[in-house]
Amino acid sequence: MLKSIFLTALAVAIALGGGAGSVWLALDSDLEFDTVTVGDWSAFPSRGTPDADPYAKARFSRTADLALGRGEGLTFTARHDADGEPLRGSCTYRLEGPTPSARFWTLHARDVEDRLIEPASNRASALHSYAVLRQQDNTVVTLVSRHPQPGNWLAVRPGEFSLVLSLYDTAISSSSRIGEVELPRIIREGCDG
Repeated sequence: MLKSIFLTALAVAIALGGGAGSVWLALDSDLEFDTVTVGDWSAFPSRGTPDADPYAKARFSRTADLALGRGEGLTFTARHDADGEPLRGSCTYRLEGPTPSARFWTLHARDVEDRLIEPASNRASALHSYAVLRQQDNTVVTLVSRHPQPGNWLAVRPGEFSLVLSLYDTAISSSSRIGEVELPRIIREGCDG
């Protein structure tokens, strides 16, 4: 009798613990069924739409984020550089390469808690397409660092972070050829220590 009560309690504890653990893992990861990877960047075209998978909907509800609809644009996120290393605030990165055609785009950094990184100085916490310096071939080179840099500079703080590139009013958000888009490469130039 005592043995069957113990085994029943153990089975219930394993079921509840396993279920809660799997939900926690699903909600805290960036894995979604329709993830599109382009170089160092990942996008989730169905995020915030009725077509999103149930885990993405739950994650979206929990974070209270505002996703772009399919006709509004697309957001790409990068957590690693071109060498596969996590992005760290103690390093300086160069983003270079083409930006897909869009009416407007923004680039900002988020910390590991997915909060906007506010720079220590009076610098803006994001760059946008109307206020950047362009190369002669119309590409944009941006330096991401906690130390001031010449040209287009996105200030970050120490610790791991992710870069978020949002493209507004772009044809690729509703295109089936989204995987063929070229995005800027994230090249680590050096680190402090």
